[in-house]
Amino acid sequence: MLRAPHLYESLRAFCLAAFAVERGAQLPFAFEEHATPEGPSLYEYRPLVRGFVEEQSPTLRRLPDARNAIEDLKREPAAAIFARAHSGIGDTGDEALFRSILLPMLTWTAERCGGFDWQDEAFDAAYRDLERTLFGTARTYVALAPVVGLSAGRDAGLGGGITLRPIVSREISSLWPEARGLMPPEFGRDIDRLLVLELRRELDHDEEEPPDAAAELADAVTALRLATAGAIAAGPVVFERLDFRPLRIAPLLPIAATQPRGEDARLDGIRARLAADLREKLTLADGDRELGEALDRWELSLFSEEPFRSAQLRESLTCLLGGDGGMWAAAIRAAVLLGEKTRERSELLEALRGDRLAHEARGAVRRALVEALLHGNRAELVVALDDTLLGLRPRPSSVLRVA
Repeated sequence: MLRAPHLYESLRAFCLAAFAVERGAQLPFAFEEHATPEGPSLYEYRPLVRGFVEEQSPTLRRLPDARNAIEDLKREPAAAIFARAHSGIGDTGDEALFRSILLPMLTWTAERCGGFDWQDEAFDAAYRDLERTLFGTARTYVALAPVVGLSAGRDAGLGGGITLRPIVSREISSLWPEARGLMPPEFGRDIDRLLVLELRRELDHDEEEPPDAAAELADAVTALRLATAGAIAAGPVVFERLDFRPLRIAPLLPIAATQPRGEDARLDGIRARLAADLREKLTLADGDRELGEALDRWELSLFSEEPFRSAQLRESLTCLLGGDGGMWAAAIRAAVLLGEKTRERSELLEALRGDRLAHEARGAVRRALVEALLHGNRAELVVALDDTLLGLRPRPSSVLRVA
């Protein structure tokens, strides 16, 4: 039973008019390869309806039936979540409704038809899906970003609705046929290119703003880099859907989308739990400017050549633990924090004082960031380390040593 018969009629009229304009059009196709464990690869031709409809949007926007459908949509508050998803690129209210509902509706129908030969059943199925999305009591929002530089034996929950899991065959290409050119090279083939980060949220029916997936998944990448020391990246784009329908393709933050130099990593259970804890603790940087600066400089060092890499790392450690004492104080505090025995502390201190930080010193800066985040209060940690140096209290406990 239809929830909004007036919408059904106006959207059907728009789609029929659009089909009449585009009937006989030569649709471009994507040539997609599906590797199989045994035997030859399978190949598939997929019509690129979405890109074609987007190219024809200026003509479709001028259709009288498009104006009528937009007027009906403006009377439905539930359409706002789609429109708001496009409001950040300068669209007017009418333009946002056209791009977020009318064009996708036309695309869904044409994809079911395999082109622009009209089928009533195809439109009816697409409209039922739209009504469930617009008028349902809750909506399922999902954002997916491919991951490179990391392998894992099983799913890993990172908290906040974010999961690292293996890619499912065709889960991206079935909704975004144009995605092949947006994926990392060799994704789905190499052992370190088989995972995706998934952000999943249940949205209330009146919730107008989708999550900021690009920022949340970038934090997950930072947490994974800190937990594993691997050359990890995600993206370069985030594929967002709402109730199993494409919503948009958004760029991931460049620092998370660029793969740093280094070795691939494997995520085991211990590192997965560590990454989840770190992702949650990264919000501490919002209220601690020095911690935020330390994290930024450490992550920038992953992409720097010498001598700039060592300079970034020294600045990171100074922001983290230096206080008024600068790099000298930061190195001593880091040696106390990370060194188990006197000799180990002495060697670490010497490594941190060098002009160019060797592998051991670079790892020490990363571990100091991890310890500070997990401690929960960077300023209190600095005071505790100073008290340890004065013999007033035992050394602060180390989460990494316990792990």
